[in-house]
Amino acid sequence: MMRRLGVTALGLRNGPHRVTVERDLEVPAADGVTLLADRYAPADVEGAPTVLVRSPYGRRGPFGLMCGQAFASHGFQAVVQSVRGGFGSGGVFEALDEREDGLATIEWLKSQPWFGGTFAMHGPSYLGYVQWAVAAEAGPALRALSMQVTASTFREAVHVGGTFALESTLIWVDLTARMKNSLSGLTTGIMSPRRARRATLSGKPIAELDRLATGEQQRFFQELLVNGPDTSFWDKRDFSPTVSRVTAPVNMTGGWYDIFLPWQMRDYAALRAAGRRPYLTIGPWFHADQRMMRRSVGDSIAWFRAHLLDDPSELREQPVRLYITGAGEWREFPDWPVPGMREERWHLQPAGALSPDPPPESEPDAYRYDPDHPTPFLGGPTLLGETRPSTDQRRLERRRDVLTYTSAVLDDDLEIIGPVTADLYIRSNREHTDFVVRLCDVTPDGESLNLCEGMRRLVPGTPEPDEDGVRHVAVELWPAGHRFRRGHRVRVQVASGAYPRIARNPGTGAPIGTATEMLTADQEIFHSPAHPSTINLPVVR
Repeated sequence: MMRRLGVTALGLRNGPHRVTVERDLEVPAADGVTLLADRYAPADVEGAPTVLVRSPYGRRGPFGLMCGQAFASHGFQAVVQSVRGGFGSGGVFEALDEREDGLATIEWLKSQPWFGGTFAMHGPSYLGYVQWAVAAEAGPALRALSMQVTASTFREAVHVGGTFALESTLIWVDLTARMKNSLSGLTTGIMSPRRARRATLSGKPIAELDRLATGEQQRFFQELLVNGPDTSFWDKRDFSPTVSRVTAPVNMTGGWYDIFLPWQMRDYAALRAAGRRPYLTIGPWFHADQRMMRRSVGDSIAWFRAHLLDDPSELREQPVRLYITGAGEWREFPDWPVPGMREERWHLQPAGALSPDPPPESEPDAYRYDPDHPTPFLGGPTLLGETRPSTDQRRLERRRDVLTYTSAVLDDDLEIIGPVTADLYIRSNREHTDFVVRLCDVTPDGESLNLCEGMRRLVPGTPEPDEDGVRHVAVELWPAGHRFRRGHRVRVQVASGAYPRIARNPGTGAPIGTATEMLTADQEIFHSPAHPSTINLPVVR
């Protein structure tokens, strides 16, 4: 009864089945380490299909209710396992190294007398990543996957645009370092962002911030600092090459403000290119949004009923469902990118203007970036702690190290649904520097609300400058689904920092973990016929 009440308290719907629970089942890993799992089962159903959930965040409390009790009450068995190194499971937690333990768990699962012959996997974030780690090799017993706010690799999310995602990485390292038991789990989700933010504001070198946040040096954090996106460190942790080989039907849920959204969309594209028909839902959500978590359980139950119980009655007809911000409505489509989408290039103009018209001859705009006083960020994608990811940007836009380009008032609604990119023509006195581009919606009263953003770290020769020292910088922003309403304006921000979302660029080329010397960067943004900087919008008319 208490578990059913707990499910209701989380905003979930209980099913008709009474649930029994077996605690601390021992699962042998390939190296002999014992991993612990809890099994939830409908008391009146023999051999029900199983939902497997593997988590570094514990298997009791909210996770047990959302991933165990809820599924079992709807007629599925649910096995909720603690991954290696936490909550009673043996060994040492090796972040992102989940393939072997996942496959061993599946072999154990298939050998159990209560196993009914088929299973699915469910879970958000890391719980979704562990699905990709085994999906291509799990065999025909795997009938469905349902994953939220995740991707098949975290490589680019850690090193977004070649930068280093400092705040989210530090939060996650603190979160996993402390969540070893249920008591710490009650407060860690609240305190980890605060500890991470305090550490990033200390002025200490980045390599010391893990100790400031967690009380001790964290090996995984140190490994991330010295292993860029192109190093072999990521080879066994990157499952994107296997996505096209996954045959089990995949249900994806994401958020416009989630840290993994661009790479989740890449996984969707890989499945479509392989002839699969995944389902995709994107809402107005950030990474740890409880609204998304609640919806995803119901969507997973419908997905599992369709593919494990041959009951598709609760599935929607169209596979893609998107929430259009600005319009405040859900829309359904047959695919992504959506039919009828057309890229329109809006040009940065002199005097801070923005329009579809080509720019006239004009001098570049200039600003100075000082890494000793890095440009901050407001809102946008972060791991935890940001409940208003779309935030008024006017305080940020008043800074001298932020340029803005704003359109005329729109005479008609302008709807964008799809990938957003930017092409900047820049000149800098530093070969090592960053550029951040942010798209905003300006309301009639002047409020500037961020929609999506992207960043790019420049190194010598990438990209190559022309004879005048001008470099063409291509920036991939987060995808967007938004309606700019009539009477609003479109705005683009250009800056060279978003601290502490991304680590500051010292300008020297020194390793970011130990760099102490900070050099200012004098930046120029061009908008001329020869160098037409643009924001490229996926317009749907």
